[in-house]
Amino acid sequence: MKKSIINSLQYTLNKSTDLLTQIDSDSYINNTVGPFYSSVGSHIRHTLDFLNCILNSIENNNDIDLTLRNRDETISKNKHKAIEEVETIKNRLDNIKNIEDVVCVIDDCGTGKIGINYTLESILAQANSHTIHHFASISFILHQLKIDYEIKGFGYNPTTPIPKRKGI
Repeated sequence: MKKSIINSLQYTLNKSTDLLTQIDSDSYINNTVGPFYSSVGSHIRHTLDFLNCILNSIENNNDIDLTLRNRDETISKNKHKAIEEVETIKNRLDNIKNIEDVVCVIDDCGTGKIGINYTLESILAQANSHTIHHFASISFILHQLKIDYEIKGFGYNPTTPIPKRKGI
């Protein structure tokens, strides 16, 4: 059984915990930055909802329907709840047994729901990239709010050449 993607995803999730311990609650919920007026909390909630959707489906032996996420707004408003949820998700990831299993992932790619066969490993890799993508949006929000934080590589894809990375 390969665990490398699980370790990578847990490593990425640790960065969200690092961020949440560095920013205050008002910054977490601040939604004044355009053009989308989303908050750090809304991006964290979105990524955790995505992961919970995957994990709930795996644990219940269901197809993974990404259009049926919980969208728990408590997480977008309370950074302490988000930290707890990150820890819960990291622990649940450790319970995945057969990462090579094929699952049907359902999503709406713009023309309605479609099902696509993935391995658990590949949907977790997508979840990791998806999380990093949202970290980049969070970095933009924090930059606009002039909030400093120190997390090496936060919001950058690991394949981005280091000389091209700013602020790390």
